[in-house]
Amino acid sequence: MNSSAFNKLSNLQQRIITGIIGGALIVFCLNYNEWTYLFFIMAVSIAGQIEFYNLIKEDGDDPLTKWGIVIGILLNLICFLVAREILPTKSFLLFFVLLGIIYISELYRKSSNPFENIAYTIVGLFYVAMPLALLHFATFSIGKFSSQIASGIFYMLWASDTGAYFAGKTFGKHKLFPRISPNKTWEGFAGGLLTSLAVAYILSLFYFDINVFKWLVLAVIIVVAGTYGDLIESMLKRSLQIKDSGNMIPGHGGVLDRFDGLLMLAPFVAFFLMFF
Repeated sequence: MNSSAFNKLSNLQQRIITGIIGGALIVFCLNYNEWTYLFFIMAVSIAGQIEFYNLIKEDGDDPLTKWGIVIGILLNLICFLVAREILPTKSFLLFFVLLGIIYISELYRKSSNPFENIAYTIVGLFYVAMPLALLHFATFSIGKFSSQIASGIFYMLWASDTGAYFAGKTFGKHKLFPRISPNKTWEGFAGGLLTSLAVAYILSLFYFDINVFKWLVLAVIIVVAGTYGDLIESMLKRSLQIKDSGNMIPGHGGVLDRFDGLLMLAPFVAFFLMFF
């Protein structure tokens, strides 16, 4: 199908086609080996940072996009190599050294709002790159790369989104957070939670890298933190008065629209699997 024919399809048709192709690609990257997994996470991180910085630029500020992306890439690599036990934990200190480059670089730009530019550059790192980098500690939490944990997180997140959508459409009456996202309901949240728990239990029957209790706890973390991630991204879009964060993913909007839940849940999942 050429691009002109694809553009003539309805939004729902584009969403379905993109979802099938994108979902298959994600499943392949997460399950093939640790390097395809890293490639996927890095790609999402880079695309998400570009999208975030472009939104900030449209709002009138001028973050240091190139430095933000370069530091985001290095942060991902540091966390991956530390989680893989190739680098020592003290390697994290390099990240704070790299942050100093942002301050120094802004000195030479002669901007009228230097600290706003610095602040938004760092927010892009902590909002997008840092959570995805911390996800490596979840996928290596058993002492080696676990494609089961990596893919399981996404299966439960997708189950949550799907369950919440259909439960909200069918039963939704009580608004969850109307000031930020008027379409979200408590019924949708409950549907997403039940669906995610069901998928978690099914995963425990075939995936044995972690036990059934941890799969079920992960499902709860993913639904709660993922919902907050969605709300936070909605808050960002409302503050900028935009509908979608971008158009990188046809039918789905931007990268931040598609992976907003992952950005919030990743640190919680990593913390749970590393400490419990």
